[in-house]
Amino acid sequence: MKSLLFVGKRAAVVVPSVLGIAVLNFTLLHMAPGDAADIIAAQSGGATTEFVEELRRSFGLDRPLWQQFFIYLGKLLTFDLGVSHVQQRPVLSLIAERAPATVLLMLTAILVATLLGMLFGTIAAMRHRKWLDSIISVLALLAYATPQFWLGLMLIVFFSVTLGILPSGGMMTIGQDISWPLRVLDIASHLVLPAVTLGLFYVALYTRLMRASMLEVYTYDFVTTARAKGVSETRVGFVHAAANALLPVVTMAGVQIGHMLGGSILVETVFGWPGLGRLLFDALQQRDLNLLLGILFISSILVVVANLVVDLLYGVLDPRMAK
Repeated sequence: MKSLLFVGKRAAVVVPSVLGIAVLNFTLLHMAPGDAADIIAAQSGGATTEFVEELRRSFGLDRPLWQQFFIYLGKLLTFDLGVSHVQQRPVLSLIAERAPATVLLMLTAILVATLLGMLFGTIAAMRHRKWLDSIISVLALLAYATPQFWLGLMLIVFFSVTLGILPSGGMMTIGQDISWPLRVLDIASHLVLPAVTLGLFYVALYTRLMRASMLEVYTYDFVTTARAKGVSETRVGFVHAAANALLPVVTMAGVQIGHMLGGSILVETVFGWPGLGRLLFDALQQRDLNLLLGILFISSILVVVANLVVDLLYGVLDPRMAK
């Protein structure tokens, strides 16, 4: 019963959070200068003032801002994200085509970053103030300070151009009619470099966080008791201490979902990955408000749901949180 109440409390926050983010997105985007009518008129070359005004009327951009706002909220209640003014296609359809690629990239990057970060952080804490701890700390600092776009380009130069063992861009090899197991391997090979580029920054972050959390757990009485019982140092580190040091890393992983979604824009641009990041960048350049609002709304839902999952996972890792 307490667990259901805990889940209900966390789930009740989702709807107002998403609506609040939607209102904020609408307000901020309409504060920016320019709109889709200006971009289309500029691309057409010799557009007149009457043509631009007609475009605004057809897009509904000539209405007062408060009317546009309530129309936008009304459509959100039916999950109608409208039509892209520039591409003349339903926004939901465009997002549905690109979302799987971004979700795949993000999940792979966050999984690799979390697992490697916890592993390296645990090893560094177990070898505290020894040469292995120093090496891991220096490498984590370098990974944290390296710009993602530069790292991505260097990985392309080394693994794609020099060695020729990994693809330099895209999500799959175009024009090949192959079976699904080979297609999965093909997508996986294309995924390696962008996932490493996106996840390496977070590996460094989680390594430092796990190390600090482990060193704190090492001061607890149950660790001293386990050592007094003759438990090996490896078992103490990986079983007793690591299990109790996970909470800060899990919390940070949930918080970083939104940050990683923003970072995917740069990574997807470098590697030509056909995800929401590229679509968002193109929509921003074209001032396609409907598409921008749709992408931000769906992204907000992903971030809020990810944080809900983290809250529920928190209750599993630490039952005291569910009380």
